[in-house]
Amino acid sequence: MSIERKGFRHLTEGSYPATHVVGKSVDKVDGYALASGAPMYTDDIAARDFPNRLHGKILTSPIANGVITSIDTTAAEALPGVRLVLTWKNTPRTFYTTAGQGWPEPSPYDNQMFTERVRFVGDRVAAVFADSIDIAERALKLIKVNFKEEPAVLDADDAMKRGAPIVHPEDPKGAYDSAHNVAAHLDINVGNVDKALAESEVTISETFQTHYAQHTPMETHTAFAYTDDMGKIVIVSSTQVPWHVRRIVSRVLDLPMSKLRVIKPRIGGGFGTKQEILIDDLVAYGTIKTGLPCEIELTRKEEFVSARTRHPMKIDMSIGCDTQGHFRALKMYVLSNTGAYGSHSLTVMSNTGSKTLPLYNKATDVRFFGDAVYTNLPVPGAYRGYGATQGYAALECTIDDLAAKLGMDPIELRKKNMIRVGEGSPIFEALGEGRQGVAQTIKSSSLPTLIDLGAEAIGWTEKRGKRVRNGHKVRGVGMSMHMQGSGIPLIDMASASIKLNEDGSYFMTMGATDIGTGSDTILSQMAAEVLGVTMEKISVLSSDTDLTPFDVGAYASSTTFVSGGAVVKAAKTVRNQIFSVAAEMLGEELDQQLVIAEPKVEWDNDQPDPILSFYRMEDGNVVSVRSGKKVSVSDIAYRAYYEVNQHQIATTQSFVSPYSPPPFAAHFAEIEVDELTGKVEVLKYVAAVDCGVSINPDLVRGQIMGAIANGIGFALTEEYHFGSHGNMTNSSLFDYKILSRRDMPPTEVILVDTYEPTGPWGAKSVAEICINGPIPAIGNAIFDATGIRLHRTPYTPDKVLAALRGKSI
Repeated sequence: MSIERKGFRHLTEGSYPATHVVGKSVDKVDGYALASGAPMYTDDIAARDFPNRLHGKILTSPIANGVITSIDTTAAEALPGVRLVLTWKNTPRTFYTTAGQGWPEPSPYDNQMFTERVRFVGDRVAAVFADSIDIAERALKLIKVNFKEEPAVLDADDAMKRGAPIVHPEDPKGAYDSAHNVAAHLDINVGNVDKALAESEVTISETFQTHYAQHTPMETHTAFAYTDDMGKIVIVSSTQVPWHVRRIVSRVLDLPMSKLRVIKPRIGGGFGTKQEILIDDLVAYGTIKTGLPCEIELTRKEEFVSARTRHPMKIDMSIGCDTQGHFRALKMYVLSNTGAYGSHSLTVMSNTGSKTLPLYNKATDVRFFGDAVYTNLPVPGAYRGYGATQGYAALECTIDDLAAKLGMDPIELRKKNMIRVGEGSPIFEALGEGRQGVAQTIKSSSLPTLIDLGAEAIGWTEKRGKRVRNGHKVRGVGMSMHMQGSGIPLIDMASASIKLNEDGSYFMTMGATDIGTGSDTILSQMAAEVLGVTMEKISVLSSDTDLTPFDVGAYASSTTFVSGGAVVKAAKTVRNQIFSVAAEMLGEELDQQLVIAEPKVEWDNDQPDPILSFYRMEDGNVVSVRSGKKVSVSDIAYRAYYEVNQHQIATTQSFVSPYSPPPFAAHFAEIEVDELTGKVEVLKYVAAVDCGVSINPDLVRGQIMGAIANGIGFALTEEYHFGSHGNMTNSSLFDYKILSRRDMPPTEVILVDTYEPTGPWGAKSVAEICINGPIPAIGNAIFDATGIRLHRTPYTPDKVLAALRGKSI
């Protein structure tokens, strides 16, 4: 198959089963409602259903480190319209992590709802719930707080030095060495890397630093809570992880899960920041204490200062090889700044190596080690790319520098050392996400084709090394390649339920969390494909902890692969139940072992599903392969529900996989550097991507384009600026520069589908991988244009100018 239109090419490699819904760019199931302005977001629903709700505001710390010596809320509580003021004096003191991850939670338990100690500018001090936002804000100003300010540590290197201020003197559970500000530590060895480096004919060692950056979803963190007719606390939250919200809030508030329900409506962007439990505990507790609906919606400034960011990292990268460029040794050390709390500290750092180093599996000796350290700065957390973005920034730039040292084309060097189909890497098994990993073998990859097509599209052969000048501007091209993952093997689990309606339509409920990615749509496509119906026959409800089955949530690029696996299992189970009734109605024999057999997610061309040799689904009918007779699915439903051997045709199925097949990508950038101003302009960007089968190509392209925009912003413009006391000085979208649609360069997306045999309908993930490309591709293009290597991101004009003038950056 080959499809081309402006800025988009869609190709395939290998053989596939024929499909009628999967692989088609159908409209999103929620598209019309979103486009027509229906009230679908959290604040819309709160305003519609609870116009007289209470509004919450949070008082935050103005200092980076210290102790609250006194707090007086009397005046605030006396203000008319104030219903509740919360501090550490009247809230639970349970320690917990805000990181919404699987169990057991890998992040340290270093958070409390409120505490006497503040650890960064923006940390919680108190909260107010009042009849209006205005009253709540006025009440905050009436709270009198006295602080004993203490020295702060504002640099990750300084945090580990002897005598540095200790961010968590209470020594929280799960922290590696809080007495030295180390939240997490790891050290993974394969072979003897130092010996291999010493014996290598050619070596290179570089240090790179990445920076603080924000997710900037258009919808900030928003949640409200109310008490339903049965006395249950219901939280409606713009979260990526409703089940983790329920588990963590239940623990923090000592509330039985049977008394707590979490609903996720439509979300205006997440990108990882909504994998945190930041306000859900407050609105739930506010409702418990007042008996009234309570809402908190963060302002943009609050989102910048008090929500979550990307982990800044300093990465030491060393490579050893022979004179022909064959890798022998890879060594990566990561110093990760986890800010004031250790949210996702271990797992993000783990991914910095586990998602990057296996790409170059020809190295026989590998060491990956690192420390995630506490500082008195804002708290990083989950962010699209999840550590891999920082890792590729270092790895891919070092590879280009090594290629220059060898006098070799960077593409040739990568092709010599990259992982291929049928191969694995010891890193897969040695290092997982915060724990030992699982052995993996690559079963699908079009990476060689991606590189060739991307190079052709950017004009690699004609442009690389030419340094074409136009006055004081000079051009260059650069590339990077990467892999990611599809969920966390043997950890991430998802579930889906499907039941047949009497008219032959289906109702599907699933825990999968659509955060704007279109997962409700692509999962419906998977179900429709199995059941042989159009999309209109599938009705879907997702992400309600009372009404839908369990799912870990939208993170780790898991939804298409893991949640999709659950949907395919459920659809096949219902299909087989339908076949069983059809056989009875047609007077034909059907081995019941085929009906009750565990459905396979994988597709095997040599061993097709045996039940399909008896019956197939076609246009709302079951057709007998043996006799050609058919019966409508609607008639089957009526017979099962009202006539003979009455029973519900329905199932709930769960899926957890030992696999995490990586998507692959090759990114190319053509840039122009203004040597007078230092400005870097991206003239063209090419992303060639293998995500397995593209279930919905337009939605895949949307994910890729969004990740590229995010990545280019991270590479060139987005950056936190701090004052000398740890306060953010650019906490608005006027001062914090994200890319708009008009800022995007001409971009070409090339999809080269492969069939991933372990994935639902051959699919792998796509949401995260393409954010990993822009920093190294643009950095390598700057190197190609100017001969200078920038070691600190973002590549802002001041850094470029300084490097052009001979300063080390």
